[in-house]
Parts: sequence; structure tokens; C-alpha cells
Amino acid sequence: MPLDPQAKVFLEQSPPAPPFPHDVASINEIRKLTARLEGAPESVAKVEDRAVPCSEAGIEIPVRIYWPASAAGSESPKAGFVFFHGGGWVLGNLDAYDHLCHALANSGDCVVVSVDYRLAPEHRFPAAAEDCYNATVWVAQHAAELGIDPKLIAVGGDSAGGNLAAVVSLMDRDQMTSHVAYQVLIYPITDANLETPSYIENGAGYFLTTERMAWFWELYLNDESEASNPYAAPLQAESLAGVPPAYLMTAEFDPLLSEGNAYADRLEVAGIAVERELYDGQIHGFVRRIDLYDRATIAINRIGGRIRSLGNQGND
Repeated sequence: MPLDPQAKVFLEQSPPAPPFPHDVASINEIRKLTARLEGAPESVAKVEDRAVPCSEAGIEIPVRIYWPASAAGSESPKAGFVFFHGGGWVLGNLDAYDHLCHALANSGDCVVVSVDYRLAPEHRFPAAAEDCYNATVWVAQHAAELGIDPKLIAVGGDSAGGNLAAVVSLMDRDQMTSHVAYQVLIYPITDANLETPSYIENGAGYFLTTERMAWFWELYLNDESEASNPYAAPLQAESLAGVPPAYLMTAEFDPLLSEGNAYADRLEVAGIAVERELYDGQIHGFVRRIDLYDRATIAINRIGGRIRSLGNQGND
């Protein structure tokens, strides 16, 4: 299909991409450009900022918790959705995804816990993955307090956040903690191979570029050998057997399209139920921009429908 008209306008109006610095001061300037969307987000019952203790790293992981509008006056436990933001493990924060998390809480009728994991290059692999796993364990351990059914916890995220959701699902399997019931992978990064067909076709001119992804990987990994570690690149896992079912979303003009499809293929080979959905005409990053894209609202409602279905399992 042709490029979505709203994506075309976005690309035409977007300023030139900032440079690819390696010093933290310059990277912090780029981080400031990833701001909260304008306007008021959807109304929810409650939003609360908390900190998750991580004793082995000697830190606290900031999280923001969203209770859906339906939670007001209700004591019935909801499904939980632990959400990891995108940004190539280098950019992004809770504020940049605040509107999206409000919308996800209502569309999924779930308690969303958005995780502000440590960013590279200050904190390279595996810091982000460890923070996300620890936050997921914390949510499971505090499920009753949060109004969450501990048997109905999903993990999800977009781009690098989709990578981290897949990785947390692998960690949950490997650690045999069995906290994760479902994974939502929104155009996920699954491999460090920058020579796939979609990189060749979509690696320039569609917002996310091959050069930008190379920069992200360079800042995230300590050395190139870690590109074969499945907790960095989950497509490298020897087997995906035993991970939870997945909803995997891709975008037609995204350089990550090929690796998203490859990961869905691997899930199917492992016998994992995976629902894949291609958003024709769309570019990387469209789901967060609910202020720009009509298809973003459609995608959020699709995600919400799957989380609601998960929640309905607890009411059977």
C-alpha cells in the first residue's frame, strides 16, 4: 500500500534528525526533544508515581501506575500490563508515553505499570532488561495491593520496549517465575542484523533509519559479542518454547518489519500462539503519536481488546 497520508505529512514536517553523539551531555539534549504530548490525556481513575526497589543493583526503578476509569469504586482485580517505552534503550521516559499509557489503561480495562528503566550509554546491557524483569516481578508480588490478578499479567512495549517485553518473557521462562501470561510486541527490535530486506527497503526516509539503529546498538551493547545474547537480541534464542502467547504488531514502512516477522515465525515454530498484525502504510513509532495518527487509536484499541480478553479469563 502507499504511505499513509498522515505519516506522509509527519515525515514532510519533521525537522532533520539530530546528530548521533556519544557523549552523555549531547545525548541528554536529544532526550529533551522526546517530550510529553500536548493536550490532556484520557481521564483514568488514578495515576501514581512509585519506585521499585532493586537491591542487587542498589537502585530504585521509577514506575508510573495507571488505574483505568472503571476502577473507580470497584474492588474487582484487573489484568496488569507492565509497559516498557521505546527509544532504542537510549531515549524515552515516562512522560513521553504518559498519554499512551492513559489510553492503554482504559482500552484494556487494566492496570498499566510503566517502567522508567535505566538508559544507555550510562547503563549498558543488561541494565534495561534487568530493570524491566525486576519491575515485572515486583508487580506480581504486589498484585493484590495494586488491584491486579497475579495470573493475568501482560508485558509489552514498542520498539526497544518490545525488545524488552520479549526479553522479560524469556527471563520469566528461564527463571521459572511464571509471572507473564501474555506479551504485546509493538514493532519490536529482535535482532542486531541491519541487513534484512526491510532495512534495505525502509532504512532511510521513514523516520527510523539504519544509521539510527546502528547508533542505538552501539550505545546499548558493551561489545559486539553481546549481539548474539538472546537477552539483547531475542531472535538469537535457541528456542522460544515456553514463553507466553503474543500479539505482534508491525508497520509496513519500518526497517524492523523483517525481524518482527522473523520473531513471529520463531514463536509459531516453537508452538506459541501468536497473533500478528501488519499496519499497512505505517511507519515506525506511529502508535505513541495518538495526536497525529488515526491508526494509532485503532492500534491502541486492538491492544486493549487483547488485554481485555486476558482479563475476561479471570472472570470465567
